[in-house]
Amino acid sequence: MSIFRSVLPRVARSNSFRCFSTGVPSDSIAELNKEMESIFGESPSPSPLGSSPPQQPVQPAYEAEDSQPVLTHTDSSGQAKMVDVSPKEDSKRVAIASCRVLLGQKVFNLVASNEIAKGDVLTVAKIAGITGAKQTSNLIPLCHNINLSHVRVDLTLNEEDSSVVIEGEATTSGKTGVEMEAMTAVTIAGLTVYDMCKAASKDICITDVCLQHKSGGKSGSWSRN
Repeated sequence: MSIFRSVLPRVARSNSFRCFSTGVPSDSIAELNKEMESIFGESPSPSPLGSSPPQQPVQPAYEAEDSQPVLTHTDSSGQAKMVDVSPKEDSKRVAIASCRVLLGQKVFNLVASNEIAKGDVLTVAKIAGITGAKQTSNLIPLCHNINLSHVRVDLTLNEEDSSVVIEGEATTSGKTGVEMEAMTAVTIAGLTVYDMCKAASKDICITDVCLQHKSGGKSGSWSRN
């Protein structure tokens, strides 16, 4: 305890005692700290003199994670629901979709020459596609009943792969988009092509139904290409 008796007068004797290292050899300081810890039951706090301020722990920096997409047609318990669009603002909304009907060479020639027994395949399919777009909410249970301002359905014969390329466009001014209306238009048109031509071949294939473009609403514009 000799070191402790010689140095202790320099230290304030309190519960918040500090050890001052100025003028005292470092090995004596270490031994004094041990003696003080055995008496007071804790290590002395660092000296404010001749030492650098305590370093704060560095918190790791995390980049903000991208918001994850969520399913809007399910509630908190996972049950299906219809989305409430009443808080949304009205805006002009446009959607374009497409699909392809692979006919095969034999049926393609019959359609191109308008020799299918049921009649004009492309015209009937065009009307069916427009009608289908207007019936989307009756076919897709959670779709809203939308007042469409315009529907366009175009069918083009493609000689390279003996197919019918179908493009559909739906337009409205409202609170929700018309992607489903555009996709329903091309799907119903494609099914109608199949129905008109199925007597000539069962190998007909409807493929590549997809959204090509949409605009309007909170999410803005999007295009596949």
